[in-house]
Amino acid sequence: MNLYLIRHGQSVANDGGIIQGHKEFPLSEAGQKQASLLGEFLASQSFDYIYSSHLMRAQKTAAAISAHQPLDVIKWEEICEIGLGPLEGKTRQEIYLQFPELKDESKSILTTGIAGTETVKEITDRCHSVLEQLLSGHKRHNVILVSHGGFISIFLMYLMYGDEWHKAHRPFVISNTGVSKIEFLDNGKPVFHYINSDAHLLLANMQRESELY
Repeated sequence: MNLYLIRHGQSVANDGGIIQGHKEFPLSEAGQKQASLLGEFLASQSFDYIYSSHLMRAQKTAAAISAHQPLDVIKWEEICEIGLGPLEGKTRQEIYLQFPELKDESKSILTTGIAGTETVKEITDRCHSVLEQLLSGHKRHNVILVSHGGFISIFLMYLMYGDEWHKAHRPFVISNTGVSKIEFLDNGKPVFHYINSDAHLLLANMQRESELY
């Protein structure tokens, strides 16, 4: 299986520095453009399945990819963003006012343990379920998952460390419409081809710059 993990395009919350979690926010104008460029860039590649988080910012991004593929988008709630409960819909400054202990840089906003947020066990169980379903149903397929920065970065850690993912430093930056490709060998072991590629955006920028000269 070749698995392509793709973060949604920029949302209005991303643009405004707002923590989203499970809250719904639409794509910004820039996010819509990012998704369109990504769909065009992937048009020459062949895929077997496109899955999307049920949140609209992911669905709209997946739809921009699907527009260039003979595939419908399949909603999959298990690949949605990490649930952040009382932190959702707030800026980091607002969160720090309510929960000053989170100013500690050693604490990840995705795994605070605050009541109402998704627990490490719940996240781990979700990663395990997603991986099991992918490996059992898509061994010979090219699969796209359109998801979210938090979940993608944790899922990558889970692929490396299993249930102990939360004990290791999480180094990944996952940008809007960033693409990560993981190949799974016949024994189920992952091989990381690239993480957070934004070649579609770089190409568009190069084309715009060339038009200036």
